[in-house]
Amino acid sequence: MDKIKIQADFEKYKEVFLEENSKLNLISANDEKFLFEKHIYDSLAIKLFFEKYNIIKAEILDIGCGGGFPCVPIAIEYPEFKVTGIDSIRKKINAIAEIKSKLKLTNLEVICDRVENLKSKKFDIITSRAVAELGKICEYALPLLKKDGYFIAYKSRKIREELDNAQRVLKKFNASVLEIITYTLPLEEVYERNLVVISTGIAGQ
Repeated sequence: MDKIKIQADFEKYKEVFLEENSKLNLISANDEKFLFEKHIYDSLAIKLFFEKYNIIKAEILDIGCGGGFPCVPIAIEYPEFKVTGIDSIRKKINAIAEIKSKLKLTNLEVICDRVENLKSKKFDIITSRAVAELGKICEYALPLLKKDGYFIAYKSRKIREELDNAQRVLKKFNASVLEIITYTLPLEEVYERNLVVISTGIAGQ
């Protein structure tokens, strides 16, 4: 997919998202002004991981997808990936389903359920953004990873404290933090973000 098509897709996405947000308050009114910088750009920071780990095709699960971040931007940017978003809040899933329909995102699936009920399938990559502390979300994510899969947790600058608290859970699942990829959002203030790359089994040793 060429850059012009992608840019057009994201302009359409912003339009459709703001329409849904006006009904459901998926993000705050103040954040609407920074939709690209705080939400779309942040969601697409996973490109840093994809490029470094040479990920060219994958089945991705986004836990607690909320207003569609990062699952919708990833599905737009990477049509060759199969992306599933799961959230237990029906109104949020309905909003993402509406966005999916209007953008014709055939590579995106949405599920309204609690993630602990999702036991029949495993994924190459699992993402989570602004859902829970690292230890807690690892409890949900790591059992759903394929062997040598990756869990990518989007985290703020407070990640070091969360990492300390997550050690017991990581050990329980034989998982390791491979690295933390740090980046900043395109805002006037310094807004540091982190992608915590976690894997299990052989890849996590």
